[in-house]
Amino acid sequence: MVEEVDRAMEEDEPLSNPSSPHARSSDDNNNNVVDDIIATIESVKAIGEFRRTQRKECLNLVRRLKLFLPLLEEIRDVEWTTIPDAAIVCLKKLKRAFHSAKKFLKMCHAGSKLYLALESEAMKVRFHAVYEKISQAVEGMPYEELGISEEEKEQVELLRVQLRRAKKRTDTQDMELTMDLMVALSTNNDRNADSASIERLANKLSLRTAEELKQETLDIRKLVKEKRSLNPEIAQQIIDLLNKFKRLAGVVENGIMEGPDVPKSHAECMSIVIPNDFLCPITLELMMDPVIVATGQTYERESIQKWLDSGHRTCPKTGQSLTHLCLASNYALKNLILQWIEKNNFPLPKKEVPTSPSMTDNEEIVALVRNLSSSKLDEQREAVKKIRMISKESPESRTLIASCGGIPLLVQPLSYPDSRIQEDAVTALLNLSIDEANKKLISKEEAIPPIIEILQKGTIGAKENSAAALFSLSMLNENKVKIGSLNGIPPLVELLRTGTIRGKKDAVTALFNLCLNHANKTRAIEAGIVTPLLKVLDDEKLEMVNETLSLLLLLACSAEGRQELGQLPFIEHLVSYIRDGTPKNKECAIAVLLELGSNNSNLILAALQYGVYNHLVEVFKNGTERGQRKAEAMLRLMSKAEQIP
Repeated sequence: MVEEVDRAMEEDEPLSNPSSPHARSSDDNNNNVVDDIIATIESVKAIGEFRRTQRKECLNLVRRLKLFLPLLEEIRDVEWTTIPDAAIVCLKKLKRAFHSAKKFLKMCHAGSKLYLALESEAMKVRFHAVYEKISQAVEGMPYEELGISEEEKEQVELLRVQLRRAKKRTDTQDMELTMDLMVALSTNNDRNADSASIERLANKLSLRTAEELKQETLDIRKLVKEKRSLNPEIAQQIIDLLNKFKRLAGVVENGIMEGPDVPKSHAECMSIVIPNDFLCPITLELMMDPVIVATGQTYERESIQKWLDSGHRTCPKTGQSLTHLCLASNYALKNLILQWIEKNNFPLPKKEVPTSPSMTDNEEIVALVRNLSSSKLDEQREAVKKIRMISKESPESRTLIASCGGIPLLVQPLSYPDSRIQEDAVTALLNLSIDEANKKLISKEEAIPPIIEILQKGTIGAKENSAAALFSLSMLNENKVKIGSLNGIPPLVELLRTGTIRGKKDAVTALFNLCLNHANKTRAIEAGIVTPLLKVLDDEKLEMVNETLSLLLLLACSAEGRQELGQLPFIEHLVSYIRDGTPKNKECAIAVLLELGSNNSNLILAALQYGVYNHLVEVFKNGTERGQRKAEAMLRLMSKAEQIP
């Protein structure tokens, strides 16, 4: 995939040969090359907000490009006819490197959010490639002949050192986002905790509203049309995640992509791109009864009527106030849609009869929160149960429950000797914790100690949702420390050892997040995490190989973890995944082996004895982008290890 992106970014004209008679063509007069580079930097500065998954790297790249401005301004003051050929070559290389950087930054600004998240490692490789081009471009710049100041020369050389460091950086993954993606992709049911994970990811990627999901659909279609060869596995994951986000937002699922790269398992209609004007802006569904509102916008009659019936008096798309609520049929558009349906033999989706519960208004939520402090246990129990369900439904409900003072009142039942109310309360807090502001409120009310106690002594369901709640709360770094210091890791390890399939999955995700904190790695190892974790790795029913290997990689980054994992049976196990696993399994297994082998050459030799070499070569040729990089690094390490006497 990265190779395809690289080719798309290398469409600039080839460099001129400075020794040819046409090297200094009219295009190069008046410092056009320098002006063009400066203009590129200015346009990069104006790009705007970048996608969350690449934001930090993008801002670093923009900052580094801006640091070239003083040098370029000095060169622009030099008489063009006196500029040496070596400088011209450097400037033209720099121009191409900056154009590549600009195209890449634009992709990180307006590309598919899901694609950029799923391919975050490939994107980091692309950042390093950009740095490499820039570094090579200024290599050999004749500063003295150009009359560049010593201060500016030192600044550029310092910048080159920074670029080299950036290139050497490894595994800068957003580990929390990686685990969220894993959880969302492995979720196939409607359990509260699973829905919470999916909603948290939707929040992180800003894919919550109908408008955001519509734009993401368009961005994915654009990605396909631009002929970037989507890996079938990535394409399938994009489709699955987008559909889950649509269901979460109450948006009807539709065909997403067209072309040969779409997995064959999808309906034929998915390859048909519905014209944007035919889609209702609210549901993103093909309109069958389009109507025009007062602002001139068109919607599906049923969708806009529901909007109006819920008390809204604005246009959903423009936000303008509606001067009247009359709906006028858009007969012209309806005829065009019918003609398009007939021409493309488009199968119309069957509309399901709505089964959603009646809307819970604000007064009911206020009353339920009030009942949480009732002197009657039955009223409290019923209020907690209903809030558990309501808090799952919408951000607005969660905000209102918190603003009414519901969080401290939900923390109290966590300590009741009533298992039912405990489970409902901890699950309600889990749902509320989806919102970042609520995480802080829940932590402030000292909810973590009773949640850990429920994890130790509660019912099976309560333990599972307690683990999920700790995972959610540990998104805040201070809570990672707090959960670890309050002895929350041993009961998670116990759930990993004795829990149900669901419980073990919750334990893995929570422990992964907690072990991003170095002190918690030691706590987890002392709690005996390695043995049950290896059993989870072997349990085919759990389907948690990638998640488990990712957690093992975190543990292998500590001396205690390497001591526990650096055993020959485990090395043989890793080799078996590199040989027989899925592409992602192989990538993760190589990453763990590389971490262990980098600190113990004997383990590399052991892996060679287990026949890992040929499997690494295969991954290097045909694996995932990250897998190829890890395999290459592993092969280099093995070459060095074999030379050790």
